[in-house]
Order: sequence, then structure tokens, then C-alpha cells
Amino acid sequence: MTEAKIFLVNHEKKELTPMSETFYATEDDLQAYLAHYPDLLPGDQMNPENPPRWLLVAREMGVPGDEDGSGRWSLDHLFLDQDGVPTFVECKRSTDTRVRREVVAQMLDYAANGTQYWPMERLRQAAAETAKAEQKNLDDKIRELLGPDNIDEAAIESYWQLVEQNLRGRQSPPDFCGR
Repeated sequence: MTEAKIFLVNHEKKELTPMSETFYATEDDLQAYLAHYPDLLPGDQMNPENPPRWLLVAREMGVPGDEDGSGRWSLDHLFLDQDGVPTFVECKRSTDTRVRREVVAQMLDYAANGTQYWPMERLRQAAAETAKAEQKNLDDKIRELLGPDNIDEAAIESYWQLVEQNLRGRQSPPDFCGR
């Protein structure tokens, strides 16, 4: 199989610079890029008419294994989209020797336990901490996520209710996206 050729176009100089595929040194490199540039996720493939816009809840989100648990596992990224749908993201390097079946089972554990045991207040707290680390306000990030309309406190509360409905499977299951 031949690698696709990708070029960086410099319109001013009318030059093409060939780009070559390289592996990430660590999974953390890819995780950092996803946290800062969530549009790397193929949202347009998930919904071409209304691609998801992403709110990062947290990197390394602790996933409890029981009702009183804090973090039996750690999910690489938990995102929410504008429709309140959670998206679980786990990064793996292509050189990872674990069987894909093991990774799929890992994600199923995260989804089953996260949807069952994450208290909504914990998700809100994690999202607020992530926003604060970016020197932003969570409510402002939600307003940005939901669109240009005047989003008041009631709309933000409605959004979090929608997140909980989606997380608990009352409307739709969480999306999965991974490498």
C-alpha cells in the first residue's frame, strides 16, 4: 500500500512543501493535540449535516468501577458536543502491540461504568476545572459551544440536563471515537 502524498501549499511563493507521515513519540503527544484541537476528531464523518462541536470535559477522566468509586480507570478524553452527547476518546499508537479487541473491551468498560456511575456534578466540576486551566469560564465555553444566540443560565441548565439524559441512555448512547 502506498502512502498518500500531502503537501503544504504556500500561495505567496507558489510552492508546495511535501509533508511526510511520522509517528507520535508518545500517546501523550496525540492526547495534547486532541485536547487543544478537538476538531481533529472526525465530526464531519459522524454527522455531515451538523458536525459536532466539542467541549473537553477532561483529559484522563477517572472512570469509577462502582457507585462509590472515584477512578478505577482513566479515560484519555471525555468530550461533550453541542447536542449534549458524550464522546469517549482513547488514544493508542499504531505500534501498540495490544490486540484491538482488548482496546474495544477497555472502551466498553469505560462506557458501561461511566454512564452508570459518573455523577453529573462530577462531570460539571471536571469541565469547570478544564475551563479554568485554560483561563476560561465554563458557562462561556458552553455559550460558545451552543451557538451565537443569547444563552442564559436556564439554557445552560437545560444543556446539562440533556447531557445527563444522553449519558444515562435515555435518548442516545455515547459516541466512540478512537485510534
